[in-house]
Amino acid sequence: MPLQAEEAVAPDPESDHSLYFVGPPLWLVLRPTKPKFFLSDATVISFNLTSTSSPTCLLSSSIQVSITSRNPNDRIGIRYDRLHVFATYRYQQITLSTALPPTYQGHNDITTWSPFLYGPSVPLSPYLANALVQDVNAGALMIHVRIDGRLRWKVGTWTSGHYHIQVRCPAILSVNGGWSSVRFMRVTTCNVDIDS
Repeated sequence: MPLQAEEAVAPDPESDHSLYFVGPPLWLVLRPTKPKFFLSDATVISFNLTSTSSPTCLLSSSIQVSITSRNPNDRIGIRYDRLHVFATYRYQQITLSTALPPTYQGHNDITTWSPFLYGPSVPLSPYLANALVQDVNAGALMIHVRIDGRLRWKVGTWTSGHYHIQVRCPAILSVNGGWSSVRFMRVTTCNVDIDS
């Protein structure tokens, strides 16, 4: 007796191995596109540097950022299992990592997170402290808001293994009148890298 269409497509409930044969061909056909990230705001609550004449300069900062992610895939969902957000200045981390809640992002969905980033008395090398003072005196400085984490792709009932995601968002800050008036200038597009 020939197989009916429903029987030919239905997975075998007795075997867990059916996903191994269905998943990879499905993956090759759908070809997921990596998510798009945007830094839409960075509200600087405090940003203070101790005297650069002391042997150890300490930077204290408190920043609330708004990060938007868009899943551009029509048939593939994204499960963010772990995401940590932090800020850097010239490749040095200047805030603690803030964990974002695990999130599922459906097809063409948009998700926005607005975490607070805190950097309580982070030591800076004299070189970095002097560079930071020069940037502030020039009226503008650039920090990067970074995300590091793991995600999985989801198609129907099939979920991929974990992939490492790294996001790097430039934040251009204007400084008018010293340390007390640091402001975010414009929305920026983030660089997204995904690898296994």
